[in-house]
Amino acid sequence: MGAQPWARRAATELQAAGETSHPADAVDSPISRLSSQEREVVRLAATGATNREIATRLFLSPRTVGHHLYRAFPKLGISSRTELADLLAS
Repeated sequence: MGAQPWARRAATELQAAGETSHPADAVDSPISRLSSQEREVVRLAATGATNREIATRLFLSPRTVGHHLYRAFPKLGISSRTELADLLAS
C-alpha cells in the first residue's frame, strides 16, 4: 500500500518523543522510564559535564538541564550526580 515511509516517520517521531513504536521494544529498566531529552541530559551528566556544558551541547538553558535532572533522579531512584555513573555502568 506504500505506507512504509509513513510508518518509518511515525517510528522516528515516537522515538524523538521518548516512546517506542512497539511495546516489545520497551525494556523495564530505570533508564527506559526517562524521556529522550532526560536520557541525553543524564548520559552527559554521568560523564561529569556541568549543567552549563550540557546546555551548550544540547542547545538548552542550564536551568532546563537542571529541571531535567530534577525530574530524572526520582525516576532513577538516585539522589545525586555521583550515583549516575554507577547506574549507567551497570
